[in-house]
Amino acid sequence: MIEADVAVVGAGAAGLSLAHRLARPAPGAPPLTVALIAAPPGPLQAPRRTWCFWEAGTGPYEAAVTASWQRLRVHGPDGRAHTRDIAPLRYKMIRSDDFERLVTRDLAAAPTVRRVEAAVDTVQNVHGGAEILAYDAAGDPCPVSARWVFDSRPLGGLPAARTTLLQHFHGWFVHTERVVFDPLVAEFMDFRTPQPAKGLSFGYVLPTGPHHALVEYTEFSPTVLSPRGYESALRRYTQEVLGLGRFAVVGTETGVIPMTDAVFARRTGESVFRIGAAGGATRPSTGYTFASVQRQVETVASALRAGRHPMPSPAHSVRSRAMDAALLRALDTGRIEGAAFFTRLFSRVPAQRLLRFLDGGTRLHEDLAIGAHVPVLPMLRSVAELPFLPRRPSDRP
Repeated sequence: MIEADVAVVGAGAAGLSLAHRLARPAPGAPPLTVALIAAPPGPLQAPRRTWCFWEAGTGPYEAAVTASWQRLRVHGPDGRAHTRDIAPLRYKMIRSDDFERLVTRDLAAAPTVRRVEAAVDTVQNVHGGAEILAYDAAGDPCPVSARWVFDSRPLGGLPAARTTLLQHFHGWFVHTERVVFDPLVAEFMDFRTPQPAKGLSFGYVLPTGPHHALVEYTEFSPTVLSPRGYESALRRYTQEVLGLGRFAVVGTETGVIPMTDAVFARRTGESVFRIGAAGGATRPSTGYTFASVQRQVETVASALRAGRHPMPSPAHSVRSRAMDAALLRALDTGRIEGAAFFTRLFSRVPAQRLLRFLDGGTRLHEDLAIGAHVPVLPMLRSVAELPFLPRRPSDRP
C-alpha cells in the first residue's frame, strides 16, 4: 500500500498543475507527501493537446510556451478584419507534451512527490481519508491510501443540463512552401466559414513562424462531424479562405469540449474531490480551461498548506455561469447569430476588458457595459425562460 497525504489522480493539466504546486516548498508550512497516479502508456493516456490562455508578464510555465501573441484578429462573416492589441496581456499557446516535460522534470527533483503509473479502478472513502484501487501495466494491484484525493479523470457522462452544445474541432499543424503567416498576429476567430443552423463555426490560426501554424476548424453545435467532414472543412478553409497554396501537414489535433450549463460536482466523498474539467473548470461559453484550472488548483494547494479544508473553489462565478447559460440557450435556439454576436463584441468592446470578461474577471458595471453590445431582446427572452427549463441528462459523452 502506497501512503500519502494527498493523492492526485490523472496527469493531465489539472493533475500535473496541482502536484507541481504541492511540490514547491511553502515557508512555514509542513511538507505534504503526494502520490501522482498517472495512466500507464496505452489507450488510457490522454491524446496530445494544445492549451491556450492569456496572461500578463511571465507565468510559471513560461518555459513550456510554444508561442505567444500580443495582437489578436477576428474576421467577421462579411470578411472585414478587426485586429486588436491586447497589451499588457499576451495570448499564449502550450503544447501538452512540453508542459508535461517541464512539470515532470520538476517533480522528479521533489522528494515529497511519488509518481505511480497505474490505471485507477475505484476510489473509496474510508475513515480518515480514501483508498484507491489501481493496477499497474502488468495488471498487478497498486493500492494507494491518502488523507485527500483529487480526481482529474474525464467524466464518463455529463451532468443533467438545460443546454449542452459541443465545441468540436480538428486542426492541422502546417508547413507552407511560401511565406503566408504573420507570426505577430493570432487569428482568434475567422467567421469566413459556412455557418451551421444552430451555433457557429470559425477558423483559428496560431502562427509560429512565416511558414508554420496551427490551423483549426471549430464548431459550436449540437453534434460532431465525421472525419471526412472536418477534412473537407479544413481543406476549404486553408485553400479558399487563407490561400495557403502548397503545404505539408506535420501534425494534427482533434477535440470535443462540452459547453454546458450543467452543475459539476466538486466533491464526491468526505475526502474525494474533482478538479479540472471534471470539476467544472471549463468556461461554458468559450471552452477555455487552462487558466481556470490554475486558479482552481492554487486555491486547493493554499488550503492544504494552511491546514484548511481543501474544497476546490468554483472555477467561475455565479454571475458568469448565469450569463453563459443565457448565451448557450440563445445559440441553441438560433435566436442569435453566433458569428455576428462574437464579431460585434470583439469589434466594439476594448480587447483587454473582453478577455477579462471571458476569464470572469470583470465587475458588474463592466458586464453591463458589455451587455449593451449584445442583441438585448433575444438574450432577455433566453434569461426569462431559463428558470422554467428542466435539467435533462445528456446523452453526449
